[in-house]
Amino acid sequence: MTKKAFQSESSQQGKPISKEAYKDTLHKLQVELVKLQQHLIKCNHKILIIFEGRDASGKDGTIKRIVQHSSPRETRVVALGKPSDRDRTSWYFQRYVPYLPAAQELVLFNRSWYNRAGVERVMGFCTADEHEEFLGSVSNFESMLVRSGVQLLKYYLDISKDEQKQRLKDRKTDPLKQWKISSIDDEAIKYWKEYSQARNEMLARTHNPITPWTLVHANDKHLARLNVIKDMLGRIHYTNKDKKLILPDSQIVFACDVSNLENGQLAK
Repeated sequence: MTKKAFQSESSQQGKPISKEAYKDTLHKLQVELVKLQQHLIKCNHKILIIFEGRDASGKDGTIKRIVQHSSPRETRVVALGKPSDRDRTSWYFQRYVPYLPAAQELVLFNRSWYNRAGVERVMGFCTADEHEEFLGSVSNFESMLVRSGVQLLKYYLDISKDEQKQRLKDRKTDPLKQWKISSIDDEAIKYWKEYSQARNEMLARTHNPITPWTLVHANDKHLARLNVIKDMLGRIHYTNKDKKLILPDSQIVFACDVSNLENGQLAK
């Protein structure tokens, strides 16, 4: 990890981008996403992308821009609700397995099985033993997916406490964001430190060479979206790739380094 990755929080977001430049770059990247989808359909690939992060970190908006011009037949966004009584007595990963990609499919998880390492852990929705079992088995589960031919990418979007407060406040006043309001929104701020600790433990124990985490400084929504898409396009092979366009800003999107989780890499 370079020294730039450990600069102060205010400088980690890069220079702001104008609306015109954002729209122009997004359009070009979405053209690349269409190329990617054409390639994965032709080659029968299976792609799974996991988006995790604090409440209001921008997962919805990033996913929306990725799938905006994708074929709905081969693209699925998965955002599961509360587990049912049956889910609670089943193998933990069982409720997620039906949503995994088949050949020619791109699947994006807006939160995933990592709920157990975050919300469930902090809010007491799982036991300590269930949490430990999850952290001990999830890497094996994901390795099995990769061996079966699934291309798996994992992104963690991180924002500052002040930014989260403002975004959660905006939800309550914007009539178009009412569907985002959750009963645990206020708990996200109340248990900020607990979520930070849970995040760090999750990253430290589930980051590995086969299914690594990619971290995103997401205080600037526009820059976060563009750079996640660039990073994603850079990691997946497809034909006629515009290599110059898809170079991400390493101050915004960067590889997880578990040895430095406590040294300013992410919001504390």
